[in-house]
Amino acid sequence: MHKLKVTKVGNSSALILNKEICASLDVAEGDFLYLIKTPEGFRISPYDPQFERQMAVARKVMKKRRALLRELAK
Repeated sequence: MHKLKVTKVGNSSALILNKEICASLDVAEGDFLYLIKTPEGFRISPYDPQFERQMAVARKVMKKRRALLRELAK
């Protein structure tokens, strides 16, 4: 568990992530993080949940239409 302090930056508030946290999230300066509300509270993730949903749909279509996609690839 990591305790993060909310810091004022200009007219905004910010959380400072130390090197250890950034390394474990595999993020660097300029990368985006997503704050996701869950029944247990909030989760910070480098993965876009909307993109993950879109990829799940794409995988389902690709699996269903595998033969057609093989033919198109020829």
